[in-house]
Amino acid sequence: MTRIPEKDRDIMEQAIYLPMVLTILDRDLIVVEKSAFKLKKPYLELIEETMKAIQRELALVKSYMKQNSLRVEKVKQDEAFTMYLFLYRGYEEHHNYFNPRIRNKVQELMIHYLFKRHRQTPNLIK
Repeated sequence: MTRIPEKDRDIMEQAIYLPMVLTILDRDLIVVEKSAFKLKKPYLELIEETMKAIQRELALVKSYMKQNSLRVEKVKQDEAFTMYLFLYRGYEEHHNYFNPRIRNKVQELMIHYLFKRHRQTPNLIK
């Protein structure tokens, strides 16, 4: 049983997922820059603006975590699972994540930030 409230756990998970999304978009930016697209600028701007939005959201997540004494650390990883240590106000919890679940969540966030965020504004931190 976890001692971490759902809202705080969701924010701590964002601290895991958002940097991964940024890494993927950064790699995609390099691919688009080197590509044979005739008009690269719209793609580059889409990726760059998406990265800026994610960076703003990540800054809010980090600020919230600092104010509330929350930390997340990757402990170990194998082919199937990645284990994280969640430090919540003096309590330690280990959480195991199935790697395909991480990939699917990162993909879901990419879709959100690239397309759906223009239709709705999520408020992860209220």
